[in-house]
Amino acid sequence: MSEVPAVEASGLTKEYRAAVPVAAVRDVTLAIRPGELIALVGPSGAGKSTLLALLGGLMAPTRGRIEINGSDISRLGAAARARARCEGIGFVFQFHHLLPELTALENVALPGMIRAGYDGRLGRRKARGAPAEAADRARELLDAVGLAGRLHHLPTQLSGGEAQRVALARALANRPAVVLADEPTGNLDQETARGLMDLIEKLNRGAHQTFVIATHNQELVDRATRVLRLVNGALMP
Repeated sequence: MSEVPAVEASGLTKEYRAAVPVAAVRDVTLAIRPGELIALVGPSGAGKSTLLALLGGLMAPTRGRIEINGSDISRLGAAARARARCEGIGFVFQFHHLLPELTALENVALPGMIRAGYDGRLGRRKARGAPAEAADRARELLDAVGLAGRLHHLPTQLSGGEAQRVALARALANRPAVVLADEPTGNLDQETARGLMDLIEKLNRGAHQTFVIATHNQELVDRATRVLRLVNGALMP
């Protein structure tokens, strides 16, 4: 039996209303297998961020279908898409977007707590055990990204590279089918960016974690298992 794609899109289009409709993403069809490390490249304004937002359920497509692990998320309402994101999709952005009042441990545990809120509707016992489980998972991930000694530091007490590693750990908290990353090395110096790339590659090769990364960083492109090029919202052959 063939392996179900981690991410699959068919005829994906996103148009914005204007006097003349503007298509940011045009008829994109793709399938990403579990364990791939995909580099999404193209000039600025090509639609890379919009495509990631569509694949991650952050916005609904104008037309087309998106499936995550075989489940169609493209026709879900906003609340159902939010749950699908929590359960199956991790995000890393150019800026870490950590909550400033929470420690590294609390930031990474948060997705597990949110997921427990959904699960809690079905089982209170499971929800009651969630804080300890989420914290244990957060410790495991922070250790994996080399930050076992920074658990109780606030984002302002971390370097840029450390904060981005916390963001990566947070993206992995709920064991997502895919991590979508938008220019994750864009705000980092070359040495720090290389360290983050090493970590992403290690997670991909060692843990079979699927990544789709929009990037202008050629070194990251060279490490990818496959490169997708987007021009004017359309994938190039």
